[in-house]
Amino acid sequence: MRRLRSVLLAAALGAACLEFWSACKKQEASDPLVTRGRGLYLSNCISCHNVNPARAGSLGPDIKGSSLELVQARVLRGEYPPGYAPKRPTKIMVKLPLTEVDVKAVHAYLNAP
Repeated sequence: MRRLRSVLLAAALGAACLEFWSACKKQEASDPLVTRGRGLYLSNCISCHNVNPARAGSLGPDIKGSSLELVQARVLRGEYPPGYAPKRPTKIMVKLPLTEVDVKAVHAYLNAP
């Protein structure tokens, strides 16, 4: 039983590492704005959102493809844009200490191919 748990834990850890590596490799390394956004996303967002922004995280929803208006409203003001219907009914996310330029970089990363 103990060996089975160890094998399952190793498999889960391996899958998480592969997911992280895949998400990083899919981005265009030639676009400095996307590269900066990826770093900001990994530093500020993955505690709630998934390492892969196309997947839901532990607390936050998937955010791949989010509009600039939504990212600005959520990150800079801690609110939703007028008329936006949130994916989750929680009010957990607060505004983050990022600049407008940082938000544009995160948006570029979230919308990169």
